[in-house]
Amino acid sequence: MDYSLDLYTYRVSCMPDGDPWLSTSLTARWGSLNDVHTQVYMAKSMAFTARWNMTSAQMSANNEMVEQFLDFASRGDIVRVSTMISHSTRLLNESGKQGWTALMLAARNGHLDVVKELLSKGCDKDLMNKSGQTAHDIAKFWGHRHIASLLASGGDGSPHGILQRGGELEHENYFNREYLDRMGDKRADSAWLAAKQVASQTVFLLFHNLDPLVTSEPEEKDNSHPKLKLCRLRSDSVDELIRKSDTVVVFLGVEKQERSPHTVLSEEEDGLVAWFALNTQHDPTESLKPPDSNRFFLKGNMAGLLSLNEDEADPVVIMLVIHPDGNQCLLGRKKIFPPGMFSCLAGFIEAGETIENAVRREVLEESGVTVGPVQYVSCQPWPMPSSLMIGCLSVAVSTDIKVDENEIEEARWFTRQQVIDAIAKSKQAVFTMAPKQAIAHHLVKHWIRINSNL
Repeated sequence: MDYSLDLYTYRVSCMPDGDPWLSTSLTARWGSLNDVHTQVYMAKSMAFTARWNMTSAQMSANNEMVEQFLDFASRGDIVRVSTMISHSTRLLNESGKQGWTALMLAARNGHLDVVKELLSKGCDKDLMNKSGQTAHDIAKFWGHRHIASLLASGGDGSPHGILQRGGELEHENYFNREYLDRMGDKRADSAWLAAKQVASQTVFLLFHNLDPLVTSEPEEKDNSHPKLKLCRLRSDSVDELIRKSDTVVVFLGVEKQERSPHTVLSEEEDGLVAWFALNTQHDPTESLKPPDSNRFFLKGNMAGLLSLNEDEADPVVIMLVIHPDGNQCLLGRKKIFPPGMFSCLAGFIEAGETIENAVRREVLEESGVTVGPVQYVSCQPWPMPSSLMIGCLSVAVSTDIKVDENEIEEARWFTRQQVIDAIAKSKQAVFTMAPKQAIAHHLVKHWIRINSNL
């Protein structure tokens, strides 16, 4: 049979390697082929068409999967991103329109957890899109400093990167060190407090009309400037005193301590050494056990102790808490606020407490959110009634909110765009800002500016 080129020739060139039809040439002279040859030709044509349709379908499904993966990364859907990577790691460096990879899209929208996941799975952070931008360039342009820092250094995405450079380190100055963890969450736990008041390791500081009980060495007692120390009493020494109705008991906190993560303690034996302060109106000397001639109540100020003047302004921390993704902030509202208004969280600094620790304690007490890095921004004298407002930025290390309704009415995470809408008083705004006269207003604006590289 003559199969020379006459009316139609085609070559099967899209078959996979090893396919029996690879590079098969068929020629057919229509009208001159017998039925057998026609049938063979038609069978082969149908096989080719079926294989071509299957390949097209596979390409379409692959493109759809890539598009879904990029969309999940863009929206910050860490669960679906992780699931798709577990099924196909080749998705890591796939790109869509304009050459944008999943890492670039996550960096563009500030999704730190997605960026971390992609990097941990080995994606190429040095790829460029059609505009010549890497994921680092994109994160830096859109103001996601913590992500840009992670991509530039290959670090662990520390929340310190969210704050401006220069505010990462907290220097431990004289008088700044705190030996007690104040544990504000235990102050209302009456059962826990009662158990600690009878625990053998608990420490009590005793005051008589606010004069502290101190002790000195026998040979120093008659010196003009004896070396005095606060008496640290145990529960058996104050057992009788603590039960008297006129004794005021104040929980101070627990000793800070490092414990091995493998240490197992029961709920009753939590290993925490609590401290309490006791104050009585009547001289409790006779009640103390055992008696000690070197102990006495000190009149006046004790050398080395800080004194607070009640006429001075009360220091208050006011803080804007930034979400770990760097793209949201935490705002709260009190019942006395106008409808729809949200503002920064705030609270008084306790005696001897650092600004950083006050920020962490107040945020935890009011919202249940744990805070890590803290950065001072500015302060404002506030004449209603007499406070010094100390403004700070802080970065959360947890995101679940559990509001203390005795402190505030509501707390919510707001996106940067929602905050911008509120500042601009746009029709899309979902809340109203504190007035411009308040430092809270300027703390929020400050965050928007540094997040936009302005």
